[in-house]
Amino acid sequence: MLNDWLRDDNIHVVKRVENWEEAVKLSCNPLIKHKVIEKRYVDAIISGHKELGPYYVLSPGLAMPHARPENGVNECGMSLLIVTDGVRFQADENDPVHAVITLAAKDDKHHIEMIQALAQMFSNDLDRETFVHAKNRQELEPILERY
Repeated sequence: MLNDWLRDDNIHVVKRVENWEEAVKLSCNPLIKHKVIEKRYVDAIISGHKELGPYYVLSPGLAMPHARPENGVNECGMSLLIVTDGVRFQADENDPVHAVITLAAKDDKHHIEMIQALAQMFSNDLDRETFVHAKNRQELEPILERY
């Protein structure tokens, strides 16, 4: 399931980024390239963060930025950015973030399977830690295949 959503061209690994905004933008780039989202979706994520704080940083090392479907989602999709050095999202004890999974849902129903697969994976402590601290796609493969 996750392999269907996180294809090779939707996963990027970088050593470092300047800040959380750059991490969000880099994570969104594959979705923009494939016309899953429009640039205004990225702007909505950044605006939401500035207004509400890093609500999408879900646990230590893990961020799942997203915005409302009406902010430029054309179809469901997911991308992953791994920042090996980590990046601060101003998320207190959940910083630094190493895995940025951008979600795009075209409505309130079609992304449920994505969320369920991710929740299943993140409920396994070993898989979550391996995922969050992966250094390349090869380290992610066994985990993505299981979920």
